[in-house]
Amino acid sequence: MDGDWYEASEVKVLVSSGESTRTTFGDEATARLRRLGASALTDVELLAVLGVAASEADVKPVLMHGLAHLLDAPELAFQVAPMLTARLHAAIELSRRVPARRVERPRLYSPNAIATWARTQLVQHRLEETWVVSLNSRNHVLRFDRVGTGGSDHCHVDAREALAPAVCCRASGIVLLHTHPSSDPEPSIQDVATTRKLRTSAQTLNIVLLDHLVLSDSGYVSMLEKGLLDGGRGGAVMRRPVFADEVD
Repeated sequence: MDGDWYEASEVKVLVSSGESTRTTFGDEATARLRRLGASALTDVELLAVLGVAASEADVKPVLMHGLAHLLDAPELAFQVAPMLTARLHAAIELSRRVPARRVERPRLYSPNAIATWARTQLVQHRLEETWVVSLNSRNHVLRFDRVGTGGSDHCHVDAREALAPAVCCRASGIVLLHTHPSSDPEPSIQDVATTRKLRTSAQTLNIVLLDHLVLSDSGYVSMLEKGLLDGGRGGAVMRRPVFADEVD
């Protein structure tokens, strides 16, 4: 087609009238987010922005019980809507990490300080969970990771999962946090046995297990303070900073 040339403005019109620019539900939701902010969007619109909902019908099976259901029963949610659930959990984790990286890393040097800080980071669920706080040699927080989710009265923790975050960030010490959905923070015999096994595993990697705190609505129990951790050579001793303004 010799001689069939178009001006730039004509090309723009031709492209804009094509099928590829057809507005989708996700596009409309994204435009609303830009104009009004994320807080103005419905649950379905927010999911559409994440790319997992073309309409309310796409997510109706999950939204029947509300978005919180995805956190309380993740196994069921993954069965019903695996991609939606995976992306939503990823978005929640990113939203948790971003504010933490904007502020100075907290220095935690006592069981009470750790328990107080942890309550600002955790959302109470119906299931037991185990988290690991990875610390440097001055007790600054390097990472905070969930390493186990169990049932209503138990939570199995694999040593490899528990120690992997500390290895990744070259932590010198870790503190285990264990949530009890019940109001009783008293550790079980199994909790103590698991902690001592993890402590031995950590020592082989030159990582000190400083404490294991069990948190509940009524308070917390520190295994270190109760003398439930072996206190022999290489025992867990919380290190207090020498100067409040000391930097690494």
